[in-house]
Amino acid sequence: MPKTGRLVGIAGREKRLAPMVELTRGRITREAGLEGDHKGAKFKLRQITVLALEQWQEALAELSAQSEIGDVLLPWTVRRANLLVEGIALPRARGGIVRIGPVKLEVTYPTQPCRRMDKAYPGLLKALHPDWRGGITTRVMEPGEVRIGDDVEVLLRPPEKTIRLPG
Repeated sequence: MPKTGRLVGIAGREKRLAPMVELTRGRITREAGLEGDHKGAKFKLRQITVLALEQWQEALAELSAQSEIGDVLLPWTVRRANLLVEGIALPRARGGIVRIGPVKLEVTYPTQPCRRMDKAYPGLLKALHPDWRGGITTRVMEPGEVRIGDDVEVLLRPPEKTIRLPG
C-alpha cells in the first residue's frame, strides 16, 4: 500500500435513522465530530468513523461470491461511515493516528457494524466483521475542514490487534 491515500467520500446524518447525506467538504471539530452529524457530539470516543474503500469492496466481493443473482453493488453510505478513504491501509489498533487533510484522528476501536447492515443487505453485517472491514472509530485530536481529494496519511501505526467483534 502507498504511504498516502486520499479522501473520496464525506457523509453525515442529522439524526438517528436518517439517511446519510454525502458532502464535498465538512468541518470536523473536537466538540461535534463532523458538523451536522448527530453522533460526534454524543460519543466522544467515536466522533468520526472512517471506512477504507478497499475494505468495503472486499465485503461486497464476499457477498457477491455467495449471491445467486450476481454482483452485490451497494453505495458506501450504506455502511453509515463519515469518511471514505482509498489507497491506504488504516491502522488496526487503538492509538493509531490518521491525518486527513489538516485533521488528525486517533483510532479508538474498530467500527462495530450494527444490525442495520443486514437490513440493507442480508449477510452484510457478517461480511464487515473480519479484518476491521467495517472501518475505524476515532476521536478528533486536531480539528479542521476536510474536502474530497484531501491526502490521507497514517502518522502512527501501533502493532495490529486482533479484536473479536460480537456476532
